[in-house]
Amino acid sequence: MKAIYYDCFAGISGDMNLSALIDINGDGMWLNEIIREIFNDEVEIEFHEIVKKGIRAKKLHINEKKEQRVYRHLSDFFNLLEKTKLSSKVKDLARKIFTDIAEAEAKIHNLSVNEIHFHEIGGIDTFIDVVGGALALERLGVEKVFSSSVEIGSGVIEISHGKFSVPAPATAELLKGVPVKQLAFGEATTPTGAAIIKNVVNMFEFPQNFSIEKIGYGAGERETEIPNVLRVFYGEIKRDYLLREKNVIIETNLDDMEPEKVDIVIDKLFEAGALDVYISQVIMKKSRPAFKITVLCDEDKTEKIEEILFRDTTTFGLRKFPVEKVKLKRKEEIIETSLGKIRVKTGILGEKEIKKKFEYEDLKRIAIEKKLTIFEILNELKKYCI
Repeated sequence: MKAIYYDCFAGISGDMNLSALIDINGDGMWLNEIIREIFNDEVEIEFHEIVKKGIRAKKLHINEKKEQRVYRHLSDFFNLLEKTKLSSKVKDLARKIFTDIAEAEAKIHNLSVNEIHFHEIGGIDTFIDVVGGALALERLGVEKVFSSSVEIGSGVIEISHGKFSVPAPATAELLKGVPVKQLAFGEATTPTGAAIIKNVVNMFEFPQNFSIEKIGYGAGERETEIPNVLRVFYGEIKRDYLLREKNVIIETNLDDMEPEKVDIVIDKLFEAGALDVYISQVIMKKSRPAFKITVLCDEDKTEKIEEILFRDTTTFGLRKFPVEKVKLKRKEEIIETSLGKIRVKTGILGEKEIKKKFEYEDLKRIAIEKKLTIFEILNELKKYCI
């Protein structure tokens, strides 16, 4: 599976994105031919090699042979897009990006989408940034997109309505739900860059089993303390025969709590979404016998789990750390036996079934119903070669 990873350490803009993807693709002459066709040979694009703080990168340059009409409204972008011979996939992505920008601006200014006048992003440059980026992704055959957290910058910038703190209002609106950071000075991410990230990124993490083949660098306009470039990794995600999940472990040691009070704590933890809870005996400092409560849960359940442990136990502190849970791929089926229907779980590694196991709850049910021991049941089930 072909994938890319956006390293947004200096933020992202439309031209940075396009330049970085073209840096992976080659010289961009193929895209220039498409742009010339769309604008009847009146607009050309070039990608120049420049250096930003010692880092080589590509920089987009747009050349207008004669002055073009100004594209300010959403309908302008849509009408121009419809006249092209681009694939439906490229058109759909471009429409989503343009629409998201318009809706963000409309919300900020309390206007309808049709009333929005794109002060900051109007012009053919935005069209080329968005459509060119969508074309580059299609040409690369990208199936999945990953990203780091997005640098948004800091300070104050000039917008059409006056001075405003970074990020610009539309950028902030578009980045809702996106992990961000604020380490650089100045505007690091633009509304167009934010809309691109919102629409193309599948996961905000570095991909597992990712074999990097190429790296593209796209330069921004400003000169900054750090290289003002977007870095994009392109490569192949190797097939993984195992299931991997990112979880969190929360644990605490208790030497001053009566064991009988732990029962209700475990029940509450499972009700709160814990994936697993277990108790271990430990010897603490000063040779004190104690027990450790360990909870495995998803990241979004940690706050509730922490609250239960603080409120329902004697602890004054917790330990928390991320873990990766690795599991066999599996399938479940129901088989008919002389003792009735029983669920069977099969573990699969690669293309091979390597182990099978009866569902214990079914064995327990049969033991109670037929007044048999688990050993007697398993002995009877041997004939089914499991």
